[in-house]
This record gives sequence, C-alpha cells and structure tokens, in this order.
Amino acid sequence: MVVKNLATRHTQAFNLLRSMRILLLEDNDINRQLLSEYLIYLGYQVLALADGCNLFQAMSDFQPQLILLDLKLPGIDGYTILEQIQQSSDWHQVPVIVVSAFAFKADQQRAINLGARRYFVKPVKLPQLKQAIQEELNIGSA
Repeated sequence: MVVKNLATRHTQAFNLLRSMRILLLEDNDINRQLLSEYLIYLGYQVLALADGCNLFQAMSDFQPQLILLDLKLPGIDGYTILEQIQQSSDWHQVPVIVVSAFAFKADQQRAINLGARRYFVKPVKLPQLKQAIQEELNIGSA
C-alpha cells in the first residue's frame, strides 16, 4: 500500500511538472540544448530561444510560468528584457531566474534590482537550479 501511494504521488508530481512551462533564453547553442534537455528530463515543457527578438510574442503563445534568462544575448541584452518584463502588466508576475557568466556582484545586484528572483553564475549546479525552479513554481521536490 505504501509503495502504491508513493507511486501515485510521484505520478501526480510528474504530471504537475509536465504542465509547467519554462521559457529559456540562452544564446549559446550547447548551453541552450543542455539546459533544455535537462528541464525536459525533469518533466517541464520548454521553449528555448537564442535571443530576445519576438520575446513577447513567444511569451504570449507559450504562456510560461517561469523564465530562465541569460544576460548576454544578441540584439537585446538580458537587463533590457528584465526591464521590459517588469513594465509589462501581463508578465511582471512571472518569476525570472538569471543564469549568466557575469560573476560580479554589481551585475547580480543590477539583475535583482530589475526584477530577477534568483541569480546563478555559470557553470550552474543543476541540483541548485532544480531546487530554485521548484521553489519559484511552488512545487515540492519531485
């Protein structure tokens, strides 16, 4: 009976994750692919973009519950994206987690001041990222 209950809870948790949508903005092809595959492995739906062009159209179509954002993107940088998200009445409540190579405290503070909920310096430790995502989405460990 205990095993069945655990299996049921695991299935329910996985189904909950499968309904969660994460928008990933990362210009590096390898990083984008690795993070995307990891998030899919965890059970999330993922839309991975290489730049911020057409960001709000993608957000409107995909309806993400969380955004993973690199700060150094072609065309429009992550700081500008953070500003635009915070100014949007539709999207300012969506949690943003920054994953960036910018390691200086000033970069981190700027991103937090612009609305990022969390900031990870690359290379990111996947278990820490997983936990941060779960906390931001208000889901238990699955």
